[in-house]
Amino acid sequence: MAPLAYSAAVEQAARGTPVPVEEMSKPVWHAHVVLSPELRVQMNRTQRAAQASAERAAAAGLGEIARKVFEGERLSREDGVSLYEAPDLHLVGALANYVRERLHGDKAYFNVNQHINYTNICNKLCRFCAFQRLPKQEGAYVMSPEVIAEKITAQLSEPVTEVHMVAGIHPKLDYQYYLDILRAVKGARPEIHIKAFTMIELMQIAHVAKRPLEEVLPDLIEAGLGSCPGGGAEVFADRVHVEGYHLKNTGQQWIDTARKVHEAGLRSNCTMLHGHIETIEERVDHLDRLRLLQDETGGLQTYIPLSFHPENTEWAHLPGPTALDELREIAVGRLMLDNIPHVKSYWIMLDIPIAQLALSYGSDDVDGTVVEERIYHEAGATTPAAVRRGTAPTS
Repeated sequence: MAPLAYSAAVEQAARGTPVPVEEMSKPVWHAHVVLSPELRVQMNRTQRAAQASAERAAAAGLGEIARKVFEGERLSREDGVSLYEAPDLHLVGALANYVRERLHGDKAYFNVNQHINYTNICNKLCRFCAFQRLPKQEGAYVMSPEVIAEKITAQLSEPVTEVHMVAGIHPKLDYQYYLDILRAVKGARPEIHIKAFTMIELMQIAHVAKRPLEEVLPDLIEAGLGSCPGGGAEVFADRVHVEGYHLKNTGQQWIDTARKVHEAGLRSNCTMLHGHIETIEERVDHLDRLRLLQDETGGLQTYIPLSFHPENTEWAHLPGPTALDELREIAVGRLMLDNIPHVKSYWIMLDIPIAQLALSYGSDDVDGTVVEERIYHEAGATTPAAVRRGTAPTS
């Protein structure tokens, strides 16, 4: 007997008729593969979960979306809106987990990393930000290359593999400073991978260099830059840009800069700041534009939904997202971004238990040990400042 087409299986499930697992059409990515016994067991488990999700999806009116998910078909913008509005969060999570297991099995990724926020002086005055300071404001700082080297050296006893280096947009740091801080990190730890400079930081670096970014990137790479983080994207919608961060790069400028980064041979992450004044439709637009950029360049490595933390910001009156909102954001991101390999649950903003739970809602990455984080903690994050392998988190 030929396997049932997925749509027929959904209809049969909707009528309450059991559908044997072996009669569910196997997804195209399992075709023509010789399977080990262990992988066959995992596939059978995944298929049983898929069948249960198909039945729930059909009952919830999401049968067509589930069909697309199981057959590897791209979801539309309208599908994205439906996933955000679906009452059954756990069904959305189950669909996302199916994709996560298809891509990564039972693996979850982390690294032993160290964060450096080299300055909090910034002239963009974003309404959602608690980290920024004006040059003469109390608490304003700039780390010298020597201080950065000392911070790296202080962690030499730890098996750190990556330095994550981002900061505010300081209007008076010169081009040489950015080259010097990269070289300071490499001088202290030559083998380290440096992930540094958001797209808006790169725009600022090119501005102070008075050269096109295409000419600046080779200098940064020579000094040690290995990849770029995904921050600064916020929400691409022009309405949100005008209301929340009008001095910052537009969504299109972020995309154009990321394209140049990828053309230079660097990979980057990508983000979306959610849980403030954006609409569901604006979130879906943001995800779709990331997806289209990835179709073009293939340079996006990981998607990171960033939760808005309202404390100490101009938007302190907003409630911010709940834990359920955060899980849905991760799940919808995994389902919509079919061409981006990884989705991260950033434990600094989620708290460790939610980040762990998110591994069943589409996430496969929990970031790393961090060592010292300032941006989210200025906005009231109560998570630890660091975690170390095999030990309890440190505050």
